[in-house]
Amino acid sequence: MAKSAAYVSNTSRRSTQASWRDYYELTKPNVVMLLLLTALVGMCLATPTWVDALTLTAGLVGIGFLSASAAVINHAVDHQIDSKMARTFNRPVAKGKVSINNALTFALVLGVAGFALLAVLVNMLTAWLTLASLVGYAGVYTLFLKRATPQNIVIGGLAGAAPPLLGWTAVTGEIHAHALLLVLIIFTWTPPHFWALAIHREKDYAKAKVPMLPVTHGVNFTKTSVLLYTVLLTLVCLLPYLVGMSDLIYLIGSTLLNIGFLYYAYKLKFLAKEDTAIKTFRYSIVHLMLLFVVLLLDHYLPLSL
Repeated sequence: MAKSAAYVSNTSRRSTQASWRDYYELTKPNVVMLLLLTALVGMCLATPTWVDALTLTAGLVGIGFLSASAAVINHAVDHQIDSKMARTFNRPVAKGKVSINNALTFALVLGVAGFALLAVLVNMLTAWLTLASLVGYAGVYTLFLKRATPQNIVIGGLAGAAPPLLGWTAVTGEIHAHALLLVLIIFTWTPPHFWALAIHREKDYAKAKVPMLPVTHGVNFTKTSVLLYTVLLTLVCLLPYLVGMSDLIYLIGSTLLNIGFLYYAYKLKFLAKEDTAIKTFRYSIVHLMLLFVVLLLDHYLPLSL
C-alpha cells in the first residue's frame, strides 16, 4: 500500500514537470499531419475550384484537434501497455511525465474546441462524423478491439480512414461515393502498413499481451496477410481511374507506388532480412503520403488519353 502511494506521489510530482513538448507528443503529430494531408486532398477533390479559405482553415484545424484528442486518449488508455514496449515506454503518460487526469483533460479541451470549430464554421455533418471517428478510434479500437481480436486493426482502421471523407463533407456538406472510395483506399492500406510494424515488434506485443496478428497466428501467416492485402490495395487503387475520378497522372503515379509496395511485401514474405519489416512499414507511410499528393496533382493538372 505504501509502495503504491509512493508511486502515485512520484507520478504526480513528475507530471507537474511536464513541458509543452510532452503534451505535443501526446497528440501524435506525425500521424495527425498524415491524416490532415488526406483530409486536405478530400477537400480539394470535392470541388473543381479552390477551397474557400475559411472552410479550409477551420476544417483542417477542427479535424486536427479532434484527431489529436483521440491520440491523447490513446496515450492515456494504453499507458500500461506502452510501458511494457520498447517502442512506446518513453511516452509521456507511460513514463509518468503527464498524469492520466491531465492527459484526459487535455484531450477534452482539444475535442470540444475541434467539434465547436467544425460545428460553427464548417457544418454539423463534418462535426458529427469527425466526433464519430474519435469515438471509433479512442473508444471502440483502443478500449475494446485492440485487446479483443487479432483483426483489431482491420476493423478499427475504418476510423483512421475517415479524414478524406471529413474533408469532402467539410466542402460539400454531403457524403459522396468518390469520398468513400478514398476511405476504402486507406482502409485497405492500413492492415499491411500496421502488420509490418507488428512483425517488427512481435516480441513487444507478446510481452504486453496484445493479440496482434503475429502474436496469435505467427509471423509467417502475418507476412502472407501483408502480401495479400497489398495485392488487394493495388486493385483498389485502380478504382479512382476506372470510375473517372482521376486521370493519367494518378494512374501512373499510383501504379509505380503500388509496385514499390508489392516489392516490399514480396520481399517480406519470401526474402526477409532482419530489417525488412520495418522498411516495409516506413515505405507504406511514404506510399500513402505520395499517393494522395499524386491525387492532388492529378486533380489540378489533369492529363488524359
